[in-house]
Amino acid sequence: MARNLSTFQVLNRIDQAIKRKRPLSLVRVGDGENIVLAQKSVWPLRNVMRQTWAIMAKRGRKGISFPNIKLRNEMVRSIRRATIVGMLPQNDRMIQAPQYLKRRLTNQVFNHFKLRPKLTCHACFNRIAVRNSLFRKVLRGKRILVINRSPSSIKSQLESYPYNLRVAATIPFSHYRQINLTLRRAAAIKNSFDIALISCGVNAVILAPRIAAVTGKVAIDFGKAPKKMIKRR
Repeated sequence: MARNLSTFQVLNRIDQAIKRKRPLSLVRVGDGENIVLAQKSVWPLRNVMRQTWAIMAKRGRKGISFPNIKLRNEMVRSIRRATIVGMLPQNDRMIQAPQYLKRRLTNQVFNHFKLRPKLTCHACFNRIAVRNSLFRKVLRGKRILVINRSPSSIKSQLESYPYNLRVAATIPFSHYRQINLTLRRAAAIKNSFDIALISCGVNAVILAPRIAAVTGKVAIDFGKAPKKMIKRR
């Protein structure tokens, strides 16, 4: 039986992992991840490719080639490896997607692949956390690595009021084909950061557990949290 952690509990685990220099990874499963996982598992490909997200992914707007069974299998392995898995609650209202693409589909694909995470949290942990003063407290004084298509914009947000955090390094990332290069870069600078915040769409699910493994650091699927930070400011 999975233990579901509150935002406060997740932030405390992140804090302890950084202080003890232990790896920790957090991945989040929303509608996009569900669609990737549903490919030829719980849905035939024709059903998958009808979805708006899948159409956008096929057009190259999600940082992946799609359809993509290799990506699906890598995502399954990453969810198994992750320390904490973010999942949407039943009848979620935070993510703007049809209900059939949310927790209902997560349950189906997790059952199919026998995914049983020991620790879970809200899939929108990232959005909730950045509005919590504990987020700033935990990360203040820590060296942050930002991985994103345009990491400099997230760096400036994190370093500005009310966050006033320290971004020690950035790695630009725009497509799945950059996974191995990004892992090599993260490993090369592992002594320069304490926590990686990864905003790369579904690719963050692949990257977070692997970065934690190769660097021994904390790696968080940060998703669209920066957009919520802009609203706060």
